[in-house]
Amino acid sequence: MSGLTIDKVSPGSIAEELELEPGDRLLSVNGHPLRDVIDYNYFAADDELELEVEKADGELWGLEVEREEGEPLGISFQAPAPARCGNNCVFCFVHQLPRGLRGPLYVKDEDYRLSFLYGNYVTMANIGRAELDRIKDQRLSPLYISVHATDAVLREKLLGKNGVLPILDVMRELAEARITMHTQVVLCPGWNDGDAFARTVADLASLYPWVASLAVVPVGLTEHRQNLPALAPVTKEFAADFIGRWYPESRLLEERLGAPFLFLADEFYIKGDVPFPELDNYGDLPQLENGVGMIPLFLSEAEQVLEEAEALKPAKLTVVTGESPYRYLSDFLKQLSGATGVSVQPVAVRNRLFGPTVTVTGLVCGADIVAALQGMELGEVVLVPDVMLKEGEGVFLDDLTLDDVERQLGAEVQVVESTPYGIYDALVQRLG
Repeated sequence: MSGLTIDKVSPGSIAEELELEPGDRLLSVNGHPLRDVIDYNYFAADDELELEVEKADGELWGLEVEREEGEPLGISFQAPAPARCGNNCVFCFVHQLPRGLRGPLYVKDEDYRLSFLYGNYVTMANIGRAELDRIKDQRLSPLYISVHATDAVLREKLLGKNGVLPILDVMRELAEARITMHTQVVLCPGWNDGDAFARTVADLASLYPWVASLAVVPVGLTEHRQNLPALAPVTKEFAADFIGRWYPESRLLEERLGAPFLFLADEFYIKGDVPFPELDNYGDLPQLENGVGMIPLFLSEAEQVLEEAEALKPAKLTVVTGESPYRYLSDFLKQLSGATGVSVQPVAVRNRLFGPTVTVTGLVCGADIVAALQGMELGEVVLVPDVMLKEGEGVFLDDLTLDDVERQLGAEVQVVESTPYGIYDALVQRLG
């Protein structure tokens, strides 16, 4: 069905003056039928608009709008239902989930629209000519593309899908149309490392600047890999060797291209027990949401916080984290305790839900926090990083709420931004 259902109307907006209401459907703008919010943003950019609206009772309205340049209409829409992923990737994390989690976690999306709107990584394995033409016509840039390998045969093996358009052909076409692309490789030892990875890096670098960055992240393996292809983990030795080989190459690429291009995920440095590069090596942090540069950014911000920190009322608090960043958080909190007079104890939560090989903070669930903290002297409050919860809902991966965790621990729990300033600001607000 064409058209977009209005979700909200801003008070005092043009839309309110037009008597538009939640539940109405905006069918077209300037004669263009609307498929999704991207169409709306594209066709509603003009200052003079003709709107076709279907009211909730089925009545059709035709409306004319004249507005000041840049003035919003004041409507928002329900999020589009994502296209489902038809891949069967050998490393797919969804296939490694335990039973009993909330339903949406088992849904695999593969939607170029969500890549443009929200920065979701997609393989582009389900697009055809119509979608490629739309990307170019409507300038859907930047896009975030999971490449994994540029060798077409190897890539099909990794994706578990045949008949996929060769990714290099797709990306060359998008580059010719001046579409910016950020890319990633999930590195699976014995599959797409070695010569295959070297080819991938060279192929993608040849499309710079339209391929603006390439992040390589180690494959994530849980203990729930039943009846799935055998994959080797990224070990300490592998990670250290990989950094030794590819960090120097990344600097040579930066020198040749004029900007940082190849980024190694923080997890390589953590696993390999190798010191991080300086924050300047990460440019404008184009792959931050992909776990690249988070620890260097944390360390840099920690220095700033410690320079500004002031004495506060004496108290004791607890901060939980995943096992990966524990050493960096622990060192910061030790110094912060000295600067403020507040005893802030860090606790690394062992991941029992996914297994001990999963150590990142964002995959810690509520029950594991409870298990890690029960019986401890927690102080006034337990600070929980916001990345552990579903945005806007206050729910952990295992469907426990903040109230559930508070009740089971018998202690106050507070969500904080997972940065040094987030932690320090929480201390100041409570104890300043």
